[in-house]
Amino acid sequence: MTQRRTDQSAIHTWLVLMKAHRTLTRHATRSIEALDMCLSDFAILEALLHKGPQSVRELGRRIDLTSGSMTAAIDRLETRRLVARADHATDRRAWVIHLTAAGKTLITKVFAGHQDAMEHAMSGLSRSERATLTDLLKRLGTTAEAQLTQEKGEMS
Repeated sequence: MTQRRTDQSAIHTWLVLMKAHRTLTRHATRSIEALDMCLSDFAILEALLHKGPQSVRELGRRIDLTSGSMTAAIDRLETRRLVARADHATDRRAWVIHLTAAGKTLITKVFAGHQDAMEHAMSGLSRSERATLTDLLKRLGTTAEAQLTQEKGEMS
């Protein structure tokens, strides 16, 4: 029996990472949609739960949604009385979004279910392996982001 060598190329690593991401995204989407919520609404509520009130621009940057998508999502969440808009303290053109009591109650419940689903989805790795993977992915993301920033600066 011959042992297969693992392909160490960057493209292979990227493909494996993308496949894992796709599968974990399906787990995440299933756990969130089972609780009558879409992924973008969950992301907004989760950011507000863990980071506190934020401007629409900050939220959009944090969860990577366009201005138009953010407006639609905030309108949807406001209609459900899960978030409220307040005037920005220093910018009259901006709104600050915060959770309502109902929003905090719902996202706390939904997040707990999502957390359980992610624990199950990642049960193929030990806690130690997940910690190592997290550290490696943070380093990879930080390095790749710095390269993009540097390349953008060189193009200017």
